[in-house]
Amino acid sequence: MENIYLDHAAWLPVDTRVLKFAEGFLKNGVGNASALYSFGLAGKKVIEEAREKVAKLINAESENCIVFTSGATESNNLAIKGTALRNIKKGKKLKASSIEHISVLNPMKELQKNGYEFNTISVDSTGILNLDELERSLTKETVVTSVMYANNEIGTIEPIREISEIVHKKGGYLHVDATAAAGRIPIDVQNDRIDLLTLSSNDIYGPQGTGALYIKKGVKLQSVLPGGGQERGLRSGTENLFGIAGMGEAARIAKNEIAQESERLGKIRDKLIIEILRIDESFLTGHPTQRLPHHASFRFSRIEGESILLNMDMYNIQVSTGSACSSKTLEPSHVLLAIGLKHEEAHGSMVLTLGHSNSIEQIPKITKAVKETVERLRGLSPL
Repeated sequence: MENIYLDHAAWLPVDTRVLKFAEGFLKNGVGNASALYSFGLAGKKVIEEAREKVAKLINAESENCIVFTSGATESNNLAIKGTALRNIKKGKKLKASSIEHISVLNPMKELQKNGYEFNTISVDSTGILNLDELERSLTKETVVTSVMYANNEIGTIEPIREISEIVHKKGGYLHVDATAAAGRIPIDVQNDRIDLLTLSSNDIYGPQGTGALYIKKGVKLQSVLPGGGQERGLRSGTENLFGIAGMGEAARIAKNEIAQESERLGKIRDKLIIEILRIDESFLTGHPTQRLPHHASFRFSRIEGESILLNMDMYNIQVSTGSACSSKTLEPSHVLLAIGLKHEEAHGSMVLTLGHSNSIEQIPKITKAVKETVERLRGLSPL
């Protein structure tokens, strides 16, 4: 039976082209990039070439604006804590959208325990940030505002350029978590006037355990991982050459193929949405049009998301129900609650995220499995 993987928001298999490019650095290796002899200089060259590729993916003004990390969570922590601590004289207020990833919300809550003021900005029923509320709530003491480029659970794309204008009018710094968006839609940090932007290697078909943070020239951060001074002194530790080389190559491929792949996946997404919404009491979550091209998210009345996931797996189809990073809790998704769903409504969610392995020919099998799953679970439900 064919396996159909539809949880690319949680994990993407490493592109075979990326693996072929980077595996030599894992098998044979090069020297420590901090060393001055030839092996070390070879390692440094690998890192700098990868840095340039990542910079081009987001149209950074310079490759020197890219700092490599261990992943999106570390990049978010460095952006938020590093900026807040380094600019403490400017103010001690923090803002974030109410649908941010927990790796953004939790660092802000931690800073709140140490004297910072933290508040969230609401979103509408489709997940779009309330711009009027943002403008009213920001002050000159608001040092960092964090708004994701697109949401990983509902697929909604935020109006980042308008948000950046509001934040900068108040004199603050804008951090954008682009984990879900990078490689899916074009990102231009210069055009959008973004100060800090988070990237994840695994979310662009690169190796796990690697990420990057774009830092606009002139933005000052304090290191949250002091040590030997690697990565401009902001992220100490011997560099993961395999992961960094792989992320660079994945960024290069994504830059070249983003338009074609987004168009292909968008057609599959639209057809899936049409077919699945034929099921009684099924609803699309997120914005109907302003959403990621590979992302389709739904809720179904009178059933549980965990049951949907397990039943779909019986059809050899892997889906998600809410955020992969918070799926260990039985609490409903904070994202779905933030867009106004009741607890019982938020529990019945299903998220489909497409990737390289998916095709339009898979749609009949997917929709048939979803329909049968929903009918079976409703037949068992006491509701």
